[in-house]
Amino acid sequence: MTDRIDPDALTEDEAAQELARLAALLDRANTAYHTEDAPEITDADYDALKARNAAIEARFPTLKRDDSPSEQVGARPADGFAKVAHSVRMMSLSNAFDDDDITEFDTSLRRYLGLDADATLAYTAEPKIDGLSLSLRYEDGVLIQAATRGDGAVGENVTANARTIDDIPETLEGAPAVLEVRGEVYMSHEDFADLNKRQEEAGAKTFANPRNAAAGSLRQLDSQITKSRPLKFFAYSWGELSEPLSDTQSGALQRLSDLGFVTNPLTKRCDGPAEMLAQYAEIEAQRATLDYDIDGVVYKVDDLGLQARLGFRSTTPRWAIAHKFPAELAWTRLESIDIQVGRTGALSPVARLLPVTVGGVVVSNATLHNEDYIQGRDSNGEPIRDGKDIRVGDWVQVYRAGDVIPKVADVDLTQRPEGSEPYTFPETCPECGSEAVREPGDAIRRCTGGLICPAQQVEKLKHFVSRAAFDIEGLGAKQVEQFYTDGWIAEPADIFTLEDRYGSGMQQLKNREGWGEKSATNLFAAIKDAANVPLGRLIFALGIRHVGAQSANLLARHYGSWEVFSTAMSDAAPLEGPAWDELLGIDGVGAVMATALVTAFNQEAERASIDRLAAHLTVEEAAKPDTSSSPVAGKTVVFTGTLEKMTRAEAKARAEALGAKVSGSVSAKTDLLIAGPGAGSKAKKAADLGVETVDEDGWLTLIGDA
Repeated sequence: MTDRIDPDALTEDEAAQELARLAALLDRANTAYHTEDAPEITDADYDALKARNAAIEARFPTLKRDDSPSEQVGARPADGFAKVAHSVRMMSLSNAFDDDDITEFDTSLRRYLGLDADATLAYTAEPKIDGLSLSLRYEDGVLIQAATRGDGAVGENVTANARTIDDIPETLEGAPAVLEVRGEVYMSHEDFADLNKRQEEAGAKTFANPRNAAAGSLRQLDSQITKSRPLKFFAYSWGELSEPLSDTQSGALQRLSDLGFVTNPLTKRCDGPAEMLAQYAEIEAQRATLDYDIDGVVYKVDDLGLQARLGFRSTTPRWAIAHKFPAELAWTRLESIDIQVGRTGALSPVARLLPVTVGGVVVSNATLHNEDYIQGRDSNGEPIRDGKDIRVGDWVQVYRAGDVIPKVADVDLTQRPEGSEPYTFPETCPECGSEAVREPGDAIRRCTGGLICPAQQVEKLKHFVSRAAFDIEGLGAKQVEQFYTDGWIAEPADIFTLEDRYGSGMQQLKNREGWGEKSATNLFAAIKDAANVPLGRLIFALGIRHVGAQSANLLARHYGSWEVFSTAMSDAAPLEGPAWDELLGIDGVGAVMATALVTAFNQEAERASIDRLAAHLTVEEAAKPDTSSSPVAGKTVVFTGTLEKMTRAEAKARAEALGAKVSGSVSAKTDLLIAGPGAGSKAKKAADLGVETVDEDGWLTLIGDA
């Protein structure tokens, strides 16, 4: 299955399917762990899933989802705690797994900033603590609020509990008037062992690992229970400030230390990748002797001015990355190969293993990527594993790269059972029996059953209610699958008629197992609320191939409203003409994505389903920045040639912030071409069309940045 394929071997279709699967899986895991305090997967498996997601996003940045597990930790706050809206969003980090990733991280930042390879670019390197993120708000030197990360935007108010932690000062001397200190709550190995021993003696629940123990202890409704737990706190960052702590990351950490916070003594300032990797090796060498869990090293650009220039992606900073610790290996028996069918019809193979412990975690499943991988070939037909195929009964090597979901890396032919047969990949869908075809150039075989395939129907519904899509409270993947199985819903529009069909007296719903009158009432209310949906979420929720959350938001910003967008997709049906040219002209939209969009909106059955859904919705227009004083608001601009005073990424971001539409090609609708040295065909076409053209200095003068 695609969820087991090496990120480097994924096609774009496979990557989209895998990112959707990871988002749904980790959403369930987050809720179980953070909201219900009942983990369904281990800490290492959780981090492994996140790391895999980040690796795929690094290769397919346009597919990154709003609910990206590599960019989110935690879940919606539990009902037992008051909710706290973070004044500055609590971000997560992208991950790296080897030295080359760190070199590329440094190179990409220099490219973004326009820095030469020999220019100074310093970083801090600090251990990545495996605990629970916490934000502490001080006003006039007094701790007034403590909040968990939650979903990054809204957390849980755990102020009373935080006051019981010795490492957290209640008052500060010489602090800014407003200071939000952020860090990690953790439990030492020794304290964890003592706590579990006491829990066991008392007949109470024991904890799987120190992070679970720290999270469960901090999130007690009774602060006296938290007080009895030996929690500690490392400060490593900040949120809202009334005045800067310093002009560097290292200086700010020293300031936090001077104010009385515990900062990690292994944090070090490094001049470039060589020193970063040396510090990584030093921290890794001490990992086993540290009395707390770490799972990598975090690098951050030291200069806070450069951090501000680099800014953020949707939920992760560009200026920081987490370098995960290396892979671990184990050998075990491959007992069977199962085929799973995803939302796009992709047939994905999964290895079912004789359970084995890999890096302290029991592994029973691993990726087999696709039929080529099983047969010992890569996507280009070249041999991998020296051409050794994978068969049921084989003794296989299981590999966990940076705690990513395990994959089968090798086969020991000396232990292959006599009479074993090569695995035959199915050519029919195991779910509906339809033909499964593999198109030229595609590594994945897909079911052709479409809407008649139960796997695709239910997976599309699960995608529809996922966090980055409609995110309906009380209607998650489990409930969707139940309602689908029972024939209550077959397509998204059916969700919005549930109450009309089954809500009379709510008897049919409230009498079901796991439902009562209150939960039924809450569900119907949540569905009504969800009918008011932002345009970007709606586009993403449709589950169109190649259209991720970021792409959906890009389309929403360009077209503005559902009516304009859906009409444009209809008008682009011939795959030529003004509407098609406009779609292709959006910077970030290529021919593959454009074709998928237009095809979805112009297939009779699929368009009818979309229209039935839209009839129940009030679609919010895409939010636009305040561009009342912008000289380029509403204009379409194109950049070409080499920019010398800012990078192309910075220029694009600045133009969009001013309300301009950035296009990748010149057309009659282009209002302004910004041409740097080396401008070629775009400059000539602009001249032919009479499009105004300015150089970089003219652009900066126009927008007031000169």
